[in-house]
Amino acid sequence: RSVIKGVRFTCPLARRCPVTKAKRRQCQACRLQKCLDVGMRRDMIMSEEALRRRRELRGQRGQPGGQPGGQPGGQQGLTAEQQELIALLIAAHQRTFDSSFSQFSHYWQVIKFAKEIPVFRALPLEAQISLLKGATLGICQIRFNTVFNPDTKAWECGQRCYTIRDGALAGFQQIYLEPLLKFHESLRRLRLHEAEYALLQAMLLFSPDHAGIAQREVIDQFQEKVALTLQSYIEHQHPRSEGRFLYAKLLLLLTELQTLKAENTRQILHIQDLSAMTPLLSEIIS
Repeated sequence: RSVIKGVRFTCPLARRCPVTKAKRRQCQACRLQKCLDVGMRRDMIMSEEALRRRRELRGQRGQPGGQPGGQPGGQQGLTAEQQELIALLIAAHQRTFDSSFSQFSHYWQVIKFAKEIPVFRALPLEAQISLLKGATLGICQIRFNTVFNPDTKAWECGQRCYTIRDGALAGFQQIYLEPLLKFHESLRRLRLHEAEYALLQAMLLFSPDHAGIAQREVIDQFQEKVALTLQSYIEHQHPRSEGRFLYAKLLLLLTELQTLKAENTRQILHIQDLSAMTPLLSEIIS
């Protein structure tokens, strides 16, 4: 509460108060400082929004009106840790998602999403940059898919709609555009829940395969946690006929996405030079 509310405590004894089981309530300033000294991280504390979502998820468990598997509301069968992770990622997605993509050219959506995740913020800056370089283009495609209309084959971004023809006019070639359209049609056909879109973004972000990444083990462990949570969510939130092969299909589509990213990178370089790009895009392409 002290960190979330930004409370500043003062010590009447120049921060020399004994903090023991019996006396820990006598000085809040020294008690908080001792927490920090033994390893508590301010940036790992859940936000009010994440805490609210965790309370809602806990309240849904065991309620007679809870939604059965196949609906995104109830999350029976998931551990408390998995439910908290989903709540955190959904909140991060909702706070940083702009359906009009007005900030797309600067990639702020993606950067802010990553910064909302405590594990990401705890990484060294070099590792954060490496992860963003490797994942930004892929995460953008996952976000684009949420506004893709399979009937019109258009991306409905606020008041504007974009089609493959717009991509061709911008200079992209059919060798990239046709597989891109197929990817979005296939992914949209799976009718993913918001939680699954958020988990996919985290899976792409925490990829230990990117070159030159420090703390690879930490990144690998978190990606595995996200992947297992996604697998459990699919198992418990989709009807068996619908979710039986859903996780495997998603893994195949993520593999296709890596191929698309490589071709996208090549064609962006063909269309414009590095000096005309935003700093992050220049880092991604270089």
